[in-house]
Amino acid sequence: MNFSARPWRAAAGGILLDIRVTPKGGRDAIDGIEMLANGQVVLKLRVRAAPTDGDANDAVNRLIAKSVGVAKSNVTLERGVSARVKTLRITGDSVAIAASLEAAIGGKQEKQ
Repeated sequence: MNFSARPWRAAAGGILLDIRVTPKGGRDAIDGIEMLANGQVVLKLRVRAAPTDGDANDAVNRLIAKSVGVAKSNVTLERGVSARVKTLRITGDSVAIAASLEAAIGGKQEKQ
C-alpha cells in the first residue's frame, strides 16, 4: 500500500489534522498513521485521560501541541467533539508543522 497520503493538509493559517483517538489508552502517545475502512487516512493517538468532561480532548490538544512544538492554544478541535475520529486545526507555519508531524511519526509502522 502506498502511504504517501498524510492525515494533514494545509489550511489558512496552519494545518488541518485528521486523527483517531483511543481514550484511556494507558499512555499519551502517537501510534502512527492508519487508513480507516472508509479510506480516510488518520494519525492514531492514545491518551490516558477518560472521555469525560472534555478531558480526553484536552489531552489530545496537549499531546499534539507538544509533538509539533506549538502552544496548546494553537491547537483547536474543528470537528468530532465526542467522536473517536476528529479534525484538529493547528495554527502556525504549515511547513514547520508538517515537518514536526513527520518527525513525530518517525519510523512508526503505517497500517492499513
